[in-house]
Amino acid sequence: MLAEIINPYILQIISFILLNILLAISVYVPLSSGQLSLGSAGFKGVGAYTSALLTIHFDIPLIIGILAGACVAGILGIIVGIPSLRLSGVYLAIATLGLGEVIRVIFVNWESLTKGSIGLTGIPQMGREILNFAKGFGFDPAMIGLKSNQFVYLVIVLILLLLVIATIWFVVRQQNSRVGRSLSSIQMDEKAAESMGINVTYYKVLSFTQGAFLAGLAGALFAHVMGYISPSDFSYHRAVEILIFTVFGGSEVILGAVFGATFLTLVPEVLRFISDYRYIIYGIVLIILMAVRPQGIFDIHLLSRIKGLKRSKGGVR
Repeated sequence: MLAEIINPYILQIISFILLNILLAISVYVPLSSGQLSLGSAGFKGVGAYTSALLTIHFDIPLIIGILAGACVAGILGIIVGIPSLRLSGVYLAIATLGLGEVIRVIFVNWESLTKGSIGLTGIPQMGREILNFAKGFGFDPAMIGLKSNQFVYLVIVLILLLLVIATIWFVVRQQNSRVGRSLSSIQMDEKAAESMGINVTYYKVLSFTQGAFLAGLAGALFAHVMGYISPSDFSYHRAVEILIFTVFGGSEVILGAVFGATFLTLVPEVLRFISDYRYIIYGIVLIILMAVRPQGIFDIHLLSRIKGLKRSKGGVR
């Protein structure tokens, strides 16, 4: 019965949605301090290649490899974030976009380590590693009415879902803390925030590093979900696509990043006959959105109105 309900293809689409949500949040976090970063694709590549190389060549456990990939991306975020403090707005966007392209070119040309444009194969697949571990204790997917591939994709979705929930919880908690209020004040007026005693340098580097860490985490997970990566997975187009997730959904609230990543990942799958033109469609949608609703689909005022409607309906009852 369970095997008839679970579709591996649908589970794979859900896993892509969850990975894209992490990437959208990696753009949303620096934006909360007024920093427009287009380096998420590059940080994603650093996390993916770090984890893949460690697990392939050194037989390191997956969880350590994934954490190492995220941490290396975070450290690179610190290294890049400090000198980038002199930049803001479109200048920071161009600098981080250039960083992503530099990282991709390194992946292409360092053939002895990264296999160049061919990419890395034989990366331990997260779901299959867990399945093999479970079989060592006598477990078989057939015991719960599942086939092996169904169990593999189901486990991947559950792990990614837990990580996304934990990430959203952390970001929301941070926004309601002293750190979040400091980031918000920097976004509104950096000079005024500094005059009030807020350490602008510290908080801007912190938000930039958190974004890099999340992008690296998403990249490491991507490598172990797919089992194969290549430099084309971290190109300029990918950086723009990640930015569109956040801008389309709404960069003021985390719900916007979640909605944008979910909606724009589903659209090419639902409308597969026009999926080859998705970047053209993204461009058109973005132009229309900037003209009609530049703050994105969701913003603070819309959420306040929705909450007000819910309260009024509750009062009528």
